[in-house]
Amino acid sequence: MTNNAIEIRGLQKTYKGGRGTPAKHALKGVDLTVPAGKIFGLLGPNGAGKSTMINIMAGLVNKSSGTVKIWGFDQDENPRQSRAAIGVMPQELNLDPFFTPRGALEVQAGLYGVPKHQRQSDDILRMVGLSDKAEAYARTLSGGMQRRLLLGKALVHQPQVLVLDEPTAGVDIELRQMLWSNIRRLNEERGVTVILTTHYLEEAEEMCDEIAIINHGEVVARDSTANLLGQVDSKCMVIDPVAPVETLPSAPGIEVTRRGDGRIALTYQARETSAEDVLGAVRAAGIAIADVKTEQADLEDVFLQLTKST
Repeated sequence: MTNNAIEIRGLQKTYKGGRGTPAKHALKGVDLTVPAGKIFGLLGPNGAGKSTMINIMAGLVNKSSGTVKIWGFDQDENPRQSRAAIGVMPQELNLDPFFTPRGALEVQAGLYGVPKHQRQSDDILRMVGLSDKAEAYARTLSGGMQRRLLLGKALVHQPQVLVLDEPTAGVDIELRQMLWSNIRRLNEERGVTVILTTHYLEEAEEMCDEIAIINHGEVVARDSTANLLGQVDSKCMVIDPVAPVETLPSAPGIEVTRRGDGRIALTYQARETSAEDVLGAVRAAGIAIADVKTEQADLEDVFLQLTKST
């Protein structure tokens, strides 16, 4: 057991250019640690370097320089052990259409050298909800079922680290809930460390203990989800007036807008302006309040703030 599931130091990857195209620096000296037992979010815009990093961790892409340790095993010194410690659920559907789900799991387990008496194919099929499709051809499965099978394939060798690359992209709500129920159970009951990439920021906010944001091949933020959310000081107080308002409130440090439903939104920086100051501006404008609520910043606000400045 190690304190960190992933330890990355000085990781660089440069793709050679061709025919006058300059080289592309996909990763620029990335340092990153992922504590064992966490659900960790790896976020960033398209082209930021997330997939390159995942493919390097999985042993599918050769790094240009730096070190990568998975569950304490250095990729260069212990390549077999480091690959055995990680399972990857890819974003792309890469299933053989002529294998059944049970057959696909058995072949995958064989590739990892799992002895037949240690394989858990039926248990995995049950967990991902594919027991009744165990002998159906993969090509006959729906897109959602194929995604479940991808998760199953990533689990056949019982990895300590599970990487999910956009696992819920394009899937329905029911499948999304099923996937996350399984992931939480793996994390809580087996202590599996989960690394998640997603474009659904509300999903990352709900699921992840800690988050790293990568942009242009560099880590621009890495902290607990709560601390990252705390970096955005902006708050918004939404007033539902008793009667339609003709003149909007006005006060320094407060941005006031009228919403389509007649409510008034007052945006302010909590470090500079108190909620009492905002309510005072509303009262000074002679506005009677029927209801009031405060909207907090979410992970999307943090993401946009950090990526637009780098």
